Amino acid sequence: MTAKTLPYSVSLTIDRYERSKSMTTIETLSSVHGRALLRDIYRELRFERQVSSLVVLTTMWRICATERELIRMTKRDVVVLHPLGIWSGTSLWMQEVINRFFYSAINAFVYFGAALLLVAVGLNRTRVIETPGLVVAGVILEALLLMLLFVVMFFTPPEEIEQTSSNNGQSAAAEELLRELGEIGRDYAAMAVQLETIAGTLNDLVERQDTMIVQMRDGVEAAVSAVAPNPDLMNAMRSTTVSLERFTEGVDVLGERLKSVERQEVERLVRTEIERILSRHILDRDERPSSST
Repeated sequence: MTAKTLPYSVSLTIDRYERSKSMTTIETLSSVHGRALLRDIYRELRFERQVSSLVVLTTMWRICATERELIRMTKRDVVVLHPLGIWSGTSLWMQEVINRFFYSAINAFVYFGAALLLVAVGLNRTRVIETPGLVVAGVILEALLLMLLFVVMFFTPPEEIEQTSSNNGQSAAAEELLRELGEIGRDYAAMAVQLETIAGTLNDLVERQDTMIVQMRDGVEAAVSAVAPNPDLMNAMRSTTVSLERFTEGVDVLGERLKSVERQEVERLVRTEIERILSRHILDRDERPSSST
């Protein structure tokens, strides 16, 4: 069964479970972490997303008072387990939003109201404008602005929270730095292991290269020996040539001697045959006279 064939309630439950694994939960926004989160959310809405001040104030009040899942209004997937409610949420909103980010603007309006009051009083004293209502309106406006400044200053965040927040920020920065240093150390360790592996591989390559060089040298020497004449073979061939020449000379001498011996033998046979013929001829002559007598 696939996710498309599941009932809607089951698929919704699965989606919530998968989302709950990636979301961040916070007990309440009045904690140090919650106040830091509110400041980050304000900067996100005001400066990154360029939302107007009135919309930012409304959104921040809803987050401080009643909102549970901040992903509906911001990019942060945070769930507030215990919303503060209207009174406590408004107090937190006054401290972390109005006092922290709008105190300078309200103070400027107070000075502006005081300047208008001084101008109205001066014009009334010099009888340029004889309308006491203008002075009364300036006094009422300045009083309202001072009351607003009083309320804003009354909800000034405690210094302990700011110090704790700064300390937490420093601790977080130190932890982040330590974590980055640890990651750098792990990277260096992994790099060292890789360098050792590369060094071993290079050593193997060098050994193989040396073996190949020796084999190539032997092959070249064998090829050179096969192509170029061997000095020992040349000496042996030279000695064989000399011996063959001597043998040829001996054979020639032997042939000449055999010829001389053959000639002598022929002469001897011829002489013997001539002697035999002469002897027979002489005997024949001797027998003829004796027979005639």
